[in-house]
Amino acid sequence: MASQQGKKRDNSVLVVGGGVAGIAAACALADAGFTVTLVERRGYLGGRASSYLHPGAGETIDNCQHVLFGCCTNLVDLYRRLGVEEQIFWDDRMTLIEPGGRRSVLQPTGLPAPMHGLSGILRAQCFSAADKAALIWAMGQMMLREQRAGQSLAQWLKAQRQTEGARRRFWELVIASALNADLDAIDVSYAQKVIRELFLNSAQAGAMGMSRVPLSELYAGVGHYLEERGGRLVHGRSVRGAQWDAARRRWTVDCDGQSMETRYLVPALSFEAMAKLLPAMPQLAGVEGLRDRLSRLTHWPICSVHLWFDRTITELDHAVLLDREIHWMYHKSRWQPLRSGEGSYVELVISASRSFAELPREQAIARALQQLAEFFPAVSTARVVKSVLVKEVRATFGVPPGIDAIRPDAASPWPQCFLAGDWVQTGWPATMEGGVRSGYLAAEAICRSQGDTRKILVPDLPPTGWMKLLA
Repeated sequence: MASQQGKKRDNSVLVVGGGVAGIAAACALADAGFTVTLVERRGYLGGRASSYLHPGAGETIDNCQHVLFGCCTNLVDLYRRLGVEEQIFWDDRMTLIEPGGRRSVLQPTGLPAPMHGLSGILRAQCFSAADKAALIWAMGQMMLREQRAGQSLAQWLKAQRQTEGARRRFWELVIASALNADLDAIDVSYAQKVIRELFLNSAQAGAMGMSRVPLSELYAGVGHYLEERGGRLVHGRSVRGAQWDAARRRWTVDCDGQSMETRYLVPALSFEAMAKLLPAMPQLAGVEGLRDRLSRLTHWPICSVHLWFDRTITELDHAVLLDREIHWMYHKSRWQPLRSGEGSYVELVISASRSFAELPREQAIARALQQLAEFFPAVSTARVVKSVLVKEVRATFGVPPGIDAIRPDAASPWPQCFLAGDWVQTGWPATMEGGVRSGYLAAEAICRSQGDTRKILVPDLPPTGWMKLLA
C-alpha cells in the first residue's frame, strides 16, 4: 500500500553513480515502487568493481580482482535480485604458499565455531609453534571482547606480543591486505570484524566467492531491471550540479547541460567525486562539515598484474603468496568459462603498496614474474603470451584509527538527498559489501520519508557453534 500511495505522489529518484552503491540503491528503490533514474558517466556499470576491454591485450579484464565472502549478505542479496548469484564461484579453502613451494591450507572443519577455523592455523606449516600460540591468543582476545576503536592494529599487535612470523605472514598479509592498508593505518576494530567474520563466526561466513564472468557482466541486467519497474538507466552523462526548489520540493539536476527533475537525489559517488560536486550544490548549513569530513578521508592503491601463459602453471584456483610483494594469485582460467583452453590466465594482486604502484610497467611486470616463479616452478619454462599492469591508485578508502568519527551516515545537508558509497558509515571497510549496504541504507531512508518502514538491509549471518554464546 505504501508503494502505491507513493506512486500517486511524486516518487521520482535520481541516483548518481553506477558503482555497486548506486546499483544497490536504484534496484532497492525500484522494488519499493519508486520511479528511478540511474545516471552513470561511463558506458558500463560497476565503478571500481568493473571490467573493460583492454586495448593492448584485446582481453576483457577486471580493473582489479574483487572477491566476496559468505558474510557479505547484502552483496549476495543484490546478486540474487539481478539473477546472477549462480555466476559466483565459491571456495572455502585458503592456500598459503611459501617461496620454494611449501603449502599450508586453511580450511574449515566439522568442529563447531570458532574451532572450525582455528584448527587450520594449528596445522599450518608456514607458522612456527610460537606463531601459532601468538595467533590463537590474539584471536581469542578478538573473540571474547570488543576491541577499543581508535587504536591502530600495529599498536594492538605489539600489546598482544605477536611474533615476527605471525605479524608478517598473517596480520600484514591476510588482514592488512584484505583491508588494503599498513598495520599502523588500520583501526583495530575493523581488523576484529575481518577476523570474526572470516575465521571465527561460521564456516559459511568465511567462504570466498569470485565472479565466473568479467565483473561488469554481473550488472548487465540492471537497465532491464529498472525498466521493468518503470525506471531507466542513463549512460554517458556526468552530474555538474543540482539546485533545490524549496517551494516545489524538487531537485533540478544538471547532467552535462540536460536538466533532470526529481523529488529525491542519491549521490552514490566516491568521496573524491563527492568533494568535487560540493561547490555546485546548494550551500546550506552542514555542507562545510561534510566538506571537512571528505577532506580527511584518504585512499590506498591496489595494483594487479594480468599474465597469460602458453601452458598451465598450477592446478590451484587461487593462493596467498607469502614473503614477497605479490600477495594473491587468482587462476582465472580455472573458474571463468570464457578463459577455458590451453594455458593459464592469472591475476596477481599487490595490496596497499605505494612503492610497487610507482614502478614503471616493464619493471613491475618483470618483478612480479620473477617472484611468481619462486612459488610455481612451471613459470620459468612457460612463455608469457601477453601481460597487463593495472594501477588503481584510488582503490579503497583508508580505515585509520578514528575513522568512524569522520564517516557520515546516509543523511546529507540537503533535503530529500541521501548519500551512498562505501565510505558512508556502514560499519564495514572499503568493500563491495560496504557499497551495497550504503545503497540499501539510502533506500531505507527514502522509504521512511514516505512512511514506509520496510527493512531493506539484510541482517548479518548469525554466529554458529560456541560463537552463539558470545553474540
